Amino acid sequence: MSTIGMSLKSEFTPPGPADFNLPPIGPDRTFEFLGQEMYLGVTKPMLQLLLAAGLVFGFFYLASRKRAMVPGKLQFVGEQAYGFVRNSMGRDIIGSHDFMRFVPYLFALFFFILVNNVFATIPGIQFPTFSRSGMVYGLALLSWVIYNAVGIKKHGFVGYFKHQSVPAGVGGPILLLLVPLEFLSNIVVRPVTLALRLFANMFAGHLLLILFALGGEYLVLEMAIQYAPVGILAWLLFIAIAFLELLVQFLQAYVFVLLNAMYISGAVSEEH
Repeated sequence: MSTIGMSLKSEFTPPGPADFNLPPIGPDRTFEFLGQEMYLGVTKPMLQLLLAAGLVFGFFYLASRKRAMVPGKLQFVGEQAYGFVRNSMGRDIIGSHDFMRFVPYLFALFFFILVNNVFATIPGIQFPTFSRSGMVYGLALLSWVIYNAVGIKKHGFVGYFKHQSVPAGVGGPILLLLVPLEFLSNIVVRPVTLALRLFANMFAGHLLLILFALGGEYLVLEMAIQYAPVGILAWLLFIAIAFLELLVQFLQAYVFVLLNAMYISGAVSEEH
């Protein structure tokens, strides 16, 4: 290993999962759980959840407060946003018969996730709320309860689990293999994969941004002058990835809600 390589390894501390473990804001209480020191307290991601809820409610309240036949700019934006969720993720996926009762949930869920994702690129915040897995599993659990509850209400408890576990038109010994697989896929695994997709994208994207930002700073300010162009290149990549992250933030909110709509559609449909 070269001297330069050893210097980088010994002096530059690469970002890692510990950078996402933010300390509590204000007083906190610590306790030990399974040999690990844990704390109870208000953290930045918690405040971001409240801020996102307030922003979403406040914007759409203002957009709908003075409704008119000829909408103003704010009302127009609100109506287009509502129509996007209502039509592309409600009606087109769930179907015209059942979709309207789920639109408020899908609408609120999409913009709540989107605002929390965009927090990662807003100066002064710059932290994706859903890079903390616990936040995402809470949303996934809520979705799991909703689509299973509406399925049980429509088909009955036994009928629903048969609906989700027994493929239509299949019989014979092959069911011994298919039924457990369908049950695991449709009932057990769905909330886990739903949460992991959003969490992993937000976590990995933000970690990559930290790496290019801090790595570029180290190469420019701490290394020899000949490494400055590489550091500047790292900063340029940081900017490019930041713009790419905006697309990822939107797509992950869209995919999360789209899958929710698909799960609801499967739960209320007549055939598996």
